[in-house]
Amino acid sequence: MVGLVRLVGMYRWSRMWAPVLGLGLVVQSGCGEPDASSESETSAGESASDTADPTASGTASGTATAGEVCEEPSEHSGEGTYYDADGSGNCSFDPSADRMIAAINEADYAGSAPCGACAEVEGPDGVITVRIVDRCPGCAPGDLDLSVEAFEMIAAKEEGRVDIAWHFVPCAVEGPLRYRFKEGSSQWWTAVQVRDHRHAIASLEYSQDGGESFIPIARETYNYFVAPEGMGAEPVSLRVTDVYGQVVVDDGVVVGDAVEVSGAANMPACGG
Repeated sequence: MVGLVRLVGMYRWSRMWAPVLGLGLVVQSGCGEPDASSESETSAGESASDTADPTASGTASGTATAGEVCEEPSEHSGEGTYYDADGSGNCSFDPSADRMIAAINEADYAGSAPCGACAEVEGPDGVITVRIVDRCPGCAPGDLDLSVEAFEMIAAKEEGRVDIAWHFVPCAVEGPLRYRFKEGSSQWWTAVQVRDHRHAIASLEYSQDGGESFIPIARETYNYFVAPEGMGAEPVSLRVTDVYGQVVVDDGVVVGDAVEVSGAANMPACGG
């Protein structure tokens, strides 16, 4: 079960995404911008779980500190195309009924950094919000490969390729963060994915001593944070830091094989 959750704002993040290692005292949070797919709404939101136990959940209490008003996000421009997306892809999410999704170009994919983040995309005929679920190796920097459904909301399908402008925005998620443990996870080898986050995730750390000290976990290109030595047999604390420097700490998280655990809070809306 998940224990106490502490949601706090951290120091102002730099404009580029750099993993946070060894965070110390809580200061004040600020908001910068996130910066990623070819397999893969007007509002994009939650991701689904792979084969997770739908009853897995946690009970906790938490507080939130929203931080300062966000800086204006950086604008990106390129070409928009479409493909037969279903929500799955390099980000290791499940197929989803929500088809407001996209694959991001290889350069901006940056090792899975923007997986699960949302982008507002403007095309010739409209503006939509999509969630990043995959990467597009053949796309040039600035390009997005949209689902057919998303593409048709900004341009006629027969156009095939159009000029677009886009920037990252908070995802319209409700409820707390979720942690999806990959198949094969155990006390000796642990892989965990953060889901339903409002902003892109910069880093994940775990603690075996009740939050006295945290160990950083490396992120793989398939969007799982992997501890090759495992996290041990006892419940752990997970510390999630988003690209704006805001932090959620979930205590009492139990590692499992192909299970999903609900946290108790989410990152606040930027500048809320």
